[in-house]
Amino acid sequence: MFIPELYNLFLQFPSIQTDSRKIKKGDIFFALKGDNFNGNAFAAKALEDGAAYAVIDESQYATDDRYILTNDVLTTLQLLSHHHRLQLDIPVIAITGSNGKTTTKELLIAVLSAKYKTYATEGNLNNHIGVPLTLLKIKQDAEIAIIEMGANHIGEIASYCKYANPDFGLINNVGKAHLEGFGSLEGVKKAKGELYDYIRKFDGTIFRNADLDYLEKMSQGIQKQITYGTSNAQVIGRAIGDDTMLKVVILTSGMEVQINTQLVGAYNLPNVLAAVAVGHYFNVDIDTIKKALENYTPSNSRSQLIEKGSNKIILDAYNANPTSMKLALENMASLQAENKWLLLGAMKEMGEESVAEHQSLVDLAIQLGFQNVILTGKEFEATKHNYIWFATSSEVKDYLSENKVEHATILIKGSRGSKMEVALEAF
Repeated sequence: MFIPELYNLFLQFPSIQTDSRKIKKGDIFFALKGDNFNGNAFAAKALEDGAAYAVIDESQYATDDRYILTNDVLTTLQLLSHHHRLQLDIPVIAITGSNGKTTTKELLIAVLSAKYKTYATEGNLNNHIGVPLTLLKIKQDAEIAIIEMGANHIGEIASYCKYANPDFGLINNVGKAHLEGFGSLEGVKKAKGELYDYIRKFDGTIFRNADLDYLEKMSQGIQKQITYGTSNAQVIGRAIGDDTMLKVVILTSGMEVQINTQLVGAYNLPNVLAAVAVGHYFNVDIDTIKKALENYTPSNSRSQLIEKGSNKIILDAYNANPTSMKLALENMASLQAENKWLLLGAMKEMGEESVAEHQSLVDLAIQLGFQNVILTGKEFEATKHNYIWFATSSEVKDYLSENKVEHATILIKGSRGSKMEVALEAF
């Protein structure tokens, strides 16, 4: 079956499902394969549970005309999403970066949805499966779409752009993330820069952080650029105060507008400025932008401030890499608090740089004067320090349950695989 014919079926049954356990009546089931599963084997069950059709790529499973046989299910999903994208006459903004792209996306949703019917990536469904699924969830009433693009190998973002066709691009930063797949910081730049390459080729527009010189170099040749930053930019803002919560002053039309966010840390300033710049470009007035950003509450263990008893806990346990860890520690050091604790989980996918990067993080904690530090994960085991170390976050929880910490400001941060949120149960 060709893509246009499949698309006609999709218009009749516009709900795609890739998990046979979550089938609803009328879904089209795409039988994807993984390292440990073969979706083709679950196609019959999906149809039995109410799916209208099952897209498969192994002919022996096709027993009636409800099975749609294709050469490769994943490729078909991606091609279908591209065909759908071509029917949508709306601006599409693509976001990528090493740190804070999901937070930036959520802030953009808050600002743009105040004026437009906005569709966006849910959670962090930002990979080779998540991007096409996001595109296919965009309805005909959409006025704007925001697509988050993650990557841990060169070439991924270029491939996402081919079927997402973004008109606008935003790289919020480039840091030491996924070094195992990229090999080096230059590899990360090359991978993230694939978004700029696409925008440059098709004469699109980028939103660029003017404070980051390397983004200026990466963006050479792109004619349409909207800049934001702390100076020398079209949208200018700065962080004020030393509270846990980020307060931002925006300079606009000769006036200063203060935005009191519910985000933790000055490292979120560029994310806020990006949202202001995008909102301003799409004619959202500053009062609406201010209200949207002040009402946004972070979730999913991303820069959440949680009060437990006498403790203030900054839970940022969804992701971690050397760049985001450094920013988080520097932010903690700047806070006006007496009793500070760091509960740090390992940084994953560091490859050959793992030992050196974990030692650098420990050295930074020592340099900044932190005394109450608990390190978690085998990646920290080889580092030199006098801090407490545990192999797992469950051990951290048990230790803190027996050795109560009170009247403290506590940072909990680590990669997803470290499961540092488990330590929260001790408070």
